[in-house]
Amino acid sequence: MATLPMSDLIETAKRVRENAYAPYSGYRVGAAILDSSGQIWSGCNVENVSYGLCVCAERTALCKMVSEGQQELIAVAVVTKDGGTPCGMCLQSLLEFTKDPTRVDVITVSEQSNQVHYKLSDLIPHGFQTGDLKRT
Repeated sequence: MATLPMSDLIETAKRVRENAYAPYSGYRVGAAILDSSGQIWSGCNVENVSYGLCVCAERTALCKMVSEGQQELIAVAVVTKDGGTPCGMCLQSLLEFTKDPTRVDVITVSEQSNQVHYKLSDLIPHGFQTGDLKRT
């Protein structure tokens, strides 16, 4: 498993948050994902006047990671105005790319640099996983 100072992950999320396109909500989000190879993938939220087409920062970073051939994350940092946690859709998406959600760190950071550390399993304790599918 790759190791990297969490401060690098947080700084990446802070930096990419500046690129957020949030003219409707004003809620800018930056996310950074550390994959199992030690690479960091970043993303920001991109809103759309048709709200259903909005893309969250976490899923932007996740899609970048997967599109470049990586499929296992080990940590996520999310920076928002108030230190909000990822939404349910993002949590479920993150869960798809981990073998053990009890080992995935999720760090939320506010503009005042207040940090809260979670495990992915704490934020989505009953997420839907591959093993839950019943195949015939």
